[in-house]
Amino acid sequence: MRTPLRTSLAALALAPVLVPLAAPAASAASPSPSPSASSTAPSSKVGTTFLTATTLAPGQDAKVSASTGDYLYWAFAAAEGQTPTLSLNVTLAPAADRHGPQTWSVEVFDGLRRRQSCTAGTQNATGEATAASLALGCTLRQVRSWAEPWSGDPLPGTYYVRLSVADAPQQDLGLAASVQLHIATKGGQDDAQPEGGSLKAPLVPPVNAGATAAPGSTAVPAAGARAAAPAEPESHWYTGWFSGWNSRWFWTVAGGALAALAGVAGYTLTRHPRGRRPARYGAVPPQAQPQGSSQAPAPGQYPGSGQR
Repeated sequence: MRTPLRTSLAALALAPVLVPLAAPAASAASPSPSPSASSTAPSSKVGTTFLTATTLAPGQDAKVSASTGDYLYWAFAAAEGQTPTLSLNVTLAPAADRHGPQTWSVEVFDGLRRRQSCTAGTQNATGEATAASLALGCTLRQVRSWAEPWSGDPLPGTYYVRLSVADAPQQDLGLAASVQLHIATKGGQDDAQPEGGSLKAPLVPPVNAGATAAPGSTAVPAAGARAAAPAEPESHWYTGWFSGWNSRWFWTVAGGALAALAGVAGYTLTRHPRGRRPARYGAVPPQAQPQGSSQAPAPGQYPGSGQR
């Protein structure tokens, strides 16, 4: 009789302690909406240029309505060691409204807008006049942790997806179409190549960098902001003499001086001496005196001369 009584008293004493501990466990076991459920919902927006490309979160798909002939742009991030794979499904306009086959193309660019090659997938798909949809895909090369600038290898950063119509009848441009995009990645930092390499900064260009002001609005500078004054041009003693003084003036003056010196040197080397004959011909003999002249010839260094 004493044992059941002691057990009941102990249970009553521990009840205030066990109730608070059981409450968190019950709340943890009860289902609750995931905070990331809304972030992974398919995106219904799409850009028409690189600057207005719609950024997709990791694991987020895109499902948009578009017009045949438009350029569609999305952006996503890829880290080192990952291998992104793109899958697109294009639902074409009804066959009754189309006038011929359509060819759609998907391209991928990195943060420097360099076109990246695909190792697998159908980049260009052609649908006949009776086709209802097209499937396209692209598997990029593995994102490297470091690469030479000239190599063009994929590096960590932002990547752009561009979907466009490569060929379609003129009458079909503007027809309604819908596109579904899914991006899957495999691999991670442990698979990054080359080992030990690192990129100083990811290739992440600004998205939606500029904003258009409303017509008639006046831009208000921020507090403490002041426009930089234009730099004063550097002046020299010859600034007023010549406009656009540059290295071409120096080359022109130097070339003219060298040409003048070359002309003087050439004239000096090629002209004949004046007033004397070369030594190899000997002295110049005196001229014959006319008959009846009393003037005696001047002695000279020639055969028959009176001087020795």
